[in-house]
Amino acid sequence: MNIAIIPARGGSKRIPRKNIKNFLGKPIIAYSIEVARALSIFDKIIVSTDDEEIAEISMKYGAEVPFMRPSEISDDFTGTHEVIGHAVSELIRIGYDLDYVCSIYPTSPLVQSKDILQGYELIKNGDWENVFAATTFNYPIFRSFEKLESGGLKMLYPEYYSSRSQDLPVALHDAGQFYWAKPKTWIEKSKGYHLNATVILIPSWRVVDIDDLDDWKRAEQIYQNL
Repeated sequence: MNIAIIPARGGSKRIPRKNIKNFLGKPIIAYSIEVARALSIFDKIIVSTDDEEIAEISMKYGAEVPFMRPSEISDDFTGTHEVIGHAVSELIRIGYDLDYVCSIYPTSPLVQSKDILQGYELIKNGDWENVFAATTFNYPIFRSFEKLESGGLKMLYPEYYSSRSQDLPVALHDAGQFYWAKPKTWIEKSKGYHLNATVILIPSWRVVDIDDLDDWKRAEQIYQNL
């Protein structure tokens, strides 16, 4: 059995009720649920939440909420691996026979089914422990610098001061969209960046980390253009 787990706690701070805020006509979490439902590879779409309203909305759009997330792992400091690991353990406890688990973030309206499917093809071939979405930085990070307390400047990577942009290493970052792993990997909370992990590359213009209302507006504009 392959399942999608969407982690959606109720206590978002910077954008109140972020996971169910209206995004172009429907709660933003609905987009992640609908993308997962459109893929035949998922037998179940589960939402892990501590919030009754989020649970009700999630079920309305076709997800299941077989348990409520405990408050002790619903704060600002609990990571995705711990939340999904808890959900996987609960599902195994109530009788689910799990093969692969994909965590899809609830605020990822730009996530596309083809990318999730490509991730599944990679994880099921057995060569990788983790597969997730990543993208390039918009500017070469090896040319970055910091402003010191004195007002002066200091390069973070001075060895690249004279390098041409095209000669710099290609740096990637997590796209914040989806993550594939086996149940054991989620439960053991292994780190995502290692030699047994790989990524699906997403174009940077299709990646928005929605942390504030400016990010929200930009994501809406990109979605409408798509």
